[in-house]
Amino acid sequence: MEKIIFIDPETNEKIEFAVEEETQLNGVKYLLVSEEADGECDAYILKEISMENDEVLYQMVEDDVEFMALAKVFSELTDEDTELEF
Repeated sequence: MEKIIFIDPETNEKIEFAVEEETQLNGVKYLLVSEEADGECDAYILKEISMENDEVLYQMVEDDVEFMALAKVFSELTDEDTELEF
């Protein structure tokens, strides 16, 4: 499973996420990521915003309409063992 390092823009804290799924919508790449945990864990949707010097920059999807649309897409893409609540 691919892993990415996300740096929280408010705290500069580095968080390692596991990439659960990815998709593209209207030419924009989105990732469904989770913090590694046994059993239940929180998942987040990240949106690719730019590429700089071989680094890809992502931001959390915070717009409710965009988030709900992507949550539905990701719920269809994930395996039947994965339950998404949104």
